[in-house]
Amino acid sequence: MTHGLSALSSWLQRGPTRGHSTKAPARATTTTRTDALDISAPFNVAMTFQNKEPETRAVTVFCGSSKGNHPAYLKAAQSLGKALAESKRPLVYGGGSAGIMGAVSGAVLEHGGEVTGVTPYAMVAAGGEVDQSQGIHKPHIQLKEKGREKVETIVVNSMHERKAEMAKRSCGFIGLPGGYGTFEEVLEVACWSQVGIHSKPVIVLNVRGFWNPLRELIRNGIREGFIVAKNEQLVQFVEGPEDHAEHETFDWGKAAMETLDHWQGVQASHFYNWHLRKDGRTEEDALGAS
Repeated sequence: MTHGLSALSSWLQRGPTRGHSTKAPARATTTTRTDALDISAPFNVAMTFQNKEPETRAVTVFCGSSKGNHPAYLKAAQSLGKALAESKRPLVYGGGSAGIMGAVSGAVLEHGGEVTGVTPYAMVAAGGEVDQSQGIHKPHIQLKEKGREKVETIVVNSMHERKAEMAKRSCGFIGLPGGYGTFEEVLEVACWSQVGIHSKPVIVLNVRGFWNPLRELIRNGIREGFIVAKNEQLVQFVEGPEDHAEHETFDWGKAAMETLDHWQGVQASHFYNWHLRKDGRTEEDALGAS
């Protein structure tokens, strides 16, 4: 393990990037107006930036590193990966080849698509993420893994930086079943749309009704006065057949692409200038992860 970490450290120090990728995501173009930088007038700064998102067809997929207890979950991941490749939409995901992560990325590769994995250095150094359902810790994140050499791996420093990097490289997000990490990722990018950090589709594939509790949680937030009614649309649910027995053969990928293609944005409920820093400077990176 010591030898492996030493080799990894040397490998990471080569070149200007954090990972082996030499590609950098397009940066947003921003314009500033000096009379709007007064911190005492925060509501005036919302209109000072015309932030143009980088043009990309890449999609971030959030999902578990475990397989789940029903084959329909893996089948849905494979269906999504195939559809992404056939639609010429690169996949951005958390890296690794285990569980649903491995199924969706493997399907993209199998059908000639592009894959970018973004992972924190700590997980690479430890040999990968843990399969929480089985308590198994295997080397699920390997650089230049045999059979997956075409995966572009971006190694970052933290979990926050990982999520920000994935978001910057993508035009939208799709959630497959997963655990706490997947829940948090889906809700965070929906929140970023609510507060105006970005405006991108957030879609979940409701395999076997997995995401039903999230839909009820959102609706309960609306009923109890914590979520604006229109913001129920910040998370789009893709439904399969009423009979869950048919979910294993349902074309989740096609349904996901149709939802993505027909997505209409929801105007942000909160207006902030996410490029403004407390010292009065402005930054192109609204997520501020670097």
